Amino acid sequence: MSSGLLALLDDVTAIAKIAAASLDDAAAQAVKAGGKAAGKAAGIVIDDAAVTPRYVVGFASDRELPIIGKIAWGSLKNKMIVLLPGALFLSFFAPWTITPLLMLGGAYLCMEGYEKVMDIVRPHDGHGEDDAADDGDKSSLELEDEKVASAIRTDFILSAEIMAITLSTVATAPLWLQGGVLAVVGIGMTALVYGAVALIVKADDAGAAMARSTNGAVAAFGRGLVLGMPVFLKALSWVGMVAMLWVGGGIMVHGLYELGYPAPEKTIHHLATSVSAAVPAVAGFVTWLVSAAIAAVIGLVIGAIVDPIAHKALVPAFSSLKGLFKAKA
Repeated sequence: MSSGLLALLDDVTAIAKIAAASLDDAAAQAVKAGGKAAGKAAGIVIDDAAVTPRYVVGFASDRELPIIGKIAWGSLKNKMIVLLPGALFLSFFAPWTITPLLMLGGAYLCMEGYEKVMDIVRPHDGHGEDDAADDGDKSSLELEDEKVASAIRTDFILSAEIMAITLSTVATAPLWLQGGVLAVVGIGMTALVYGAVALIVKADDAGAAMARSTNGAVAAFGRGLVLGMPVFLKALSWVGMVAMLWVGGGIMVHGLYELGYPAPEKTIHHLATSVSAAVPAVAGFVTWLVSAAIAAVIGLVIGAIVDPIAHKALVPAFSSLKGLFKAKA
């Protein structure tokens, strides 16, 4: 009996060790996937952090953080309630769809980056005035709800791309591990983006408070913070625009590689390594820089192709279907 009990305890110990190792593996996979997703989704994350503060423009200072909180909660629900189960469903029943979906998201990023470039080249005159006139007819509560809903709709597309990128890094892992990694990365990305947005939005208030300090150094820093935030947001917007193009273009090129068309990715790598060979001291950085620059140009070209298709064909078709369903209802 005692030997049987000891054997049972040994088995239990072994199972416990396996379980612990599995949990460690899950944590390691989450960190690894999160790192890869953060790298590939850099354009999405930066652009989200740069764009989201505009949703609180025009509201009282005490409403800024509650609005950001609402958007963050909506983003988390997007990821946990809709996108995570959807990603696991596709991973289990149709794993072949992951690469095409990633490429679809990549095309969207290219289009967004292209539109931002076009906004700089050809600004939409009067558009902001029309929006302001429309907003003037609504109560503050209605305007707040509308802005939050708009931000959450935009976030859904960006969150979908983040979750798809994350899933692609753990596509061969067990389903339970995929779910755990997606949950960890989804929560982490939401906290990262909207925590950064909250800091950006309240930086002006913090700077104004510091500027009133009797300490000269603190006051000077506060004034610098107030004056520097518009410049910082402008720079962040530019970085986000470029990052969306290089990430979107890179996703498209790598997607072609995964689908059996490796020539574009191999050609870019060959060009990048050829250039970096001239500067061996910083070869790794130059290889990345050249690859990213080529991917950004490709992203801009793809965006120029996708943009008219989306706005002249897909959007009208979707609006027609939406109107049809409303008419039947």
